[in-house]
Amino acid sequence: MNEKLLLQIARKLKDVRKINGLTVQAVAERADVSKGLISKIENGRTIPSLPVLLSIIGGLETNAEDFFHGFGNGEPHQDVRVIKKSEYDPFEKEEAEGFFYHHITTTEIDKLTLECVMLTLKPGAKREKVVTDAYEYKYILSGNVTYLIGEDEYELEAGDSLYFNGRIPHVPENRGTEDTVMLIVYLFDHSPS
Repeated sequence: MNEKLLLQIARKLKDVRKINGLTVQAVAERADVSKGLISKIENGRTIPSLPVLLSIIGGLETNAEDFFHGFGNGEPHQDVRVIKKSEYDPFEKEEAEGFFYHHITTTEIDKLTLECVMLTLKPGAKREKVVTDAYEYKYILSGNVTYLIGEDEYELEAGDSLYFNGRIPHVPENRGTEDTVMLIVYLFDHSPS
């Protein structure tokens, strides 16, 4: 899979849905999947199987050829790739206040997908707890953050890191007065269970 393809799919699903004036619920019903699954895919929190993706594309009132037009124009596989800050691509995940994401890179390694994201968390940022079909690693670059994972709280400051199973409901909170900036690495495993 080429660079940024997963993010392209997530964004394209959301864009086509909005252009066609469809709600997440309407697409879910047409594709015979849950509303939560559509939301998780659109927000880059899970990767659909090919049959599910094709069903969702059909539910968007488009066909696969039109949906994938322009995809695959990424760079060929490289053992070394420099990614300049100017290439970081801002994007939105689920509805949240004070969460500002920048996509750095996505790459496939065997049956794993590695996605790197930069998150700036404003003081008082708000979002519900979410789950991600990935293991997550967070490295705090600046500021302080309180991570709520399940029923536990973890206080982190610049230089600290955190690793956890994203399938546990979680949310970061910035209870301070300055921005918190963190590097996030998602590790999606596509191996058969």
